Amino acid sequence: MTDAGLALKSPAGRWVLIASVLGSGMAMLDATVVNIALPVIGRDLDTTFANLQWVLNAYTLMLAGFLLLGGALGDRFGRKRLFLTGVVWFALASMLCAVAPSAEVLIAARALQGVGAALMTPNSLALLEASFSSTDRAAAIGAWSGLGGVMTALGPFVGGWLIQAASWRWIFFINVPFAIAIVALASRHLPESADANAPRHIDARGAALAVVGLAGLVNALIAGPERGWTSAGVLVSLVVGVACLVAFVASEARSAHPLLPLGLFSIGNFRAANLVTLIVYAALTGATFLLPIQLQTVVGYSALAAGVSLLPLTVIMLLFSARAGRLATRIGPRIPMALGPVVAGIGVMLLARIGAGSTYFADVFPAVVVFGAGLALTVAPLTATALGSVRDENAGIASAVNSDVARIGGLIAVAILPVLAGISNADFNNAAAFSDAFHTAMFISGFGLIAGGVLAWFTVRAPEISEAVVSEPTSHCALDATPLRADCVDAA
Repeated sequence: MTDAGLALKSPAGRWVLIASVLGSGMAMLDATVVNIALPVIGRDLDTTFANLQWVLNAYTLMLAGFLLLGGALGDRFGRKRLFLTGVVWFALASMLCAVAPSAEVLIAARALQGVGAALMTPNSLALLEASFSSTDRAAAIGAWSGLGGVMTALGPFVGGWLIQAASWRWIFFINVPFAIAIVALASRHLPESADANAPRHIDARGAALAVVGLAGLVNALIAGPERGWTSAGVLVSLVVGVACLVAFVASEARSAHPLLPLGLFSIGNFRAANLVTLIVYAALTGATFLLPIQLQTVVGYSALAAGVSLLPLTVIMLLFSARAGRLATRIGPRIPMALGPVVAGIGVMLLARIGAGSTYFADVFPAVVVFGAGLALTVAPLTATALGSVRDENAGIASAVNSDVARIGGLIAVAILPVLAGISNADFNNAAAFSDAFHTAMFISGFGLIAGGVLAWFTVRAPEISEAVVSEPTSHCALDATPLRADCVDAA
């Protein structure tokens, strides 16, 4: 990559940024609105709690499984081409979600959405990296991260408003005009780019093994409580899932051009940051999965009220994440990464106070503020540590791996947290039983976050760039939720 490229303040540079932000922002908006809609979807489609788990996990599964492949395909065949393919794919899948007559069709459509997002989101950032000059690249990525965060912040409000004003189906229909605008802008303004040195062989086998392995494991965790842990279907799903995940690791170790370069995990801080990421994102995803259901089913909030009640969480993240990144740069990441999850864990435990008769400012708002403060202190230093532990040329694949680890943590949490808390399909329509299990789940998630902070204290060290050799670090995949590097955060 040369210094030749666009200037951020040029008209062409602005159009490239707008098209990229709209693409990744569409996926971010969709991810946040679906959580708010789950109780309404459950009632409208008369479906089970297990199916609602799959409404979330079908999307996350395909996104996590194919994210690295989407970046590799963009490097090989053209990032603009894969970005546009992902946008159109995502829009068509969204239309299928919107007209789904049953939970089973909605789950299948959500899986297709995840594939589209896996093509779209990594190439959104890769296009910025390839299009802008070296002097403006960090500022462009910072703006991409910050503006994408605004889209995330709008999600709960937009989702709640659409559900209340029209129907939950409009949270998916809204993606269609977004996609039309993105295709029009990108076709005209986005330059094509590819990596001339990208390997001709694409590790599709690795991606397939990852998806099948995660699907088998998650299916066993969701189905086990209802069908019985010793039932043939659950045991087969569990065995197939574990076997495929083991085969995935073995395949990546042998591959000349792996999707997941295992050599990255020989780097101490990278390994530590990703382990903390797995635990922290599992805990926070589990908590935010169950919280909108509790607010609507037990407390009696409308979808709009539930969405608005969570806005302080994202606002705090937007206002203070960059400052936390700069603080970590000055004092090192260990203290923020240890303290942040502990504060967030306390906030999640405070959410356990929410129940029938709760009021917003006495019970919901204080917990959300503490939770948000902890996450703001955690997220930027955590991501910056993962990327700062590798050489600059490996930053793209390192960010993709860190993003995937976060998604896998969330995928497993949505499957296993209800099991640990004792939530069954019958409890979904029983407010009292669900509320009792929700309180247990918040303490489990809170202790998980605290455990992540303790782990960070004992494993994260002062930043030190590793000279470890990583095979073919050619994918430029994006984080579509958290900032990428400390310099990008500062530029936002």
